[in-house]
Amino acid sequence: MKSTIFTLTFLFTWLALQPGSPATAADEHPNIVLIISDDQAWNDYGFMGHEQIKTPHLDQLARQSAVFPRGYVPTALCRPSLATLLTGHYASTHGITGNDPSPKYAERGSQLYKDRCAQVISFIDRFKTVPKLLGDAGYLSHQSGKLWEGSYKNSGFTHGMTRGFPEPGGRHGDDGLKIGRNGIEPIKEFVDMATEKKKPFFIWYAPFLPHTPHNPPKRLFDKYNQGGTPTTVARYYAMCDWFDETCGELLGVIDEKGIADNTLVVYVTDNGWIQSPTSRGYAPRSKQTPYEGGIRTPIMYRWPGKIKVGERPEVVSSLDIVPTMLAAAGCPVPSGLPGLNILPELENGKAIARERIFGESFAHDIADIENPQASLLFRWCIEGNWKLLLTYDGEVNRYKSTHPREERRPQLFNLKDDPAEKTNLAKDNPEVVGKLAKAIADWYPADERKVLTKFE
Repeated sequence: MKSTIFTLTFLFTWLALQPGSPATAADEHPNIVLIISDDQAWNDYGFMGHEQIKTPHLDQLARQSAVFPRGYVPTALCRPSLATLLTGHYASTHGITGNDPSPKYAERGSQLYKDRCAQVISFIDRFKTVPKLLGDAGYLSHQSGKLWEGSYKNSGFTHGMTRGFPEPGGRHGDDGLKIGRNGIEPIKEFVDMATEKKKPFFIWYAPFLPHTPHNPPKRLFDKYNQGGTPTTVARYYAMCDWFDETCGELLGVIDEKGIADNTLVVYVTDNGWIQSPTSRGYAPRSKQTPYEGGIRTPIMYRWPGKIKVGERPEVVSSLDIVPTMLAAAGCPVPSGLPGLNILPELENGKAIARERIFGESFAHDIADIENPQASLLFRWCIEGNWKLLLTYDGEVNRYKSTHPREERRPQLFNLKDDPAEKTNLAKDNPEVVGKLAKAIADWYPADERKVLTKFE
């Protein structure tokens, strides 16, 4: 009798561990949910200390996560930032440096312009993207929200919403942009399907929120349109609240399925935004710029029972997200990625061993598709509390007012004492400027394009 029980136990255990079985999907490959806010300031959350904006669902996520208040994206523009999250590379490496080919050199709507759009989209084919790598490991993947690089299939997703260029509205998302604003039913259906098939899944949730148009539900607008708050600001605040509601709905789907303990949730913003009090657009030193208002974002990782919960002081980059997600999934991490796999430090709570992070800024319009430096505006480095910006003479077509480049000498800020970057300390700290400028040169040599700076 004991022999029979032992034999059956061994048989059931062996069957459960075969490829494709529920145990394999649940135990070896966690589900991964990547939440990407669109145009939101780094401090526009309750958990980041904002006194008016209410974000209860993201506040709860923060309480359950390893939270990095000093997170950064390497470039402060939607498309290059999202391409970094797909490939794990800097914009100067993946080649998608701007949102559009410059209409200065190819009239919008012309065949030449369409050809150049297609050429930029083709750059993503040079990389094994995150959904492609996860697919090799048996993952199903779903795209919703922003996606610039053609159809969801072109980026390696097995399921998705975006039809992509040259389809109508395919510039940056078409049908995918409905997610969140029109509910999240496509994601619910995908999660139902993946769990029924007992397959691990990856969700790319990049809703067009709180991005313009700032047209929140009236109930939310009324909540903020009081106390002397400018109407433009109240609408933006309401959009942040609306985005938070959709995140709560998404995380609720994971909770209702009972799979939260086997799901890694990652949170980041594609780039910053400071709402102008007098117009519908952004204020200076925010979107598209290398200042804190453009590149800083909280970054969060939640994996119950795996990742230690708490606020972390280290400076981290969105470049770390790709190798960290792949490591969590048990996938091989491609060689040459500039970001760090920080999963071990997330699990053991130890400090991340890194001295500094880097970034670069390019113009909105791509002046030369084959030469990223043609529209290079800034390179920057952060080490501890020091931040150095170097200015370059790349071409700006549209959005000239966003990039005045009035200060062409090195800009050095102490972010602890001056988080608004009001005082340039370069003149008084030549040794720091020299050290960080050398680090930038070693990271990415500056002599291929004129740098507008003198180290005096």
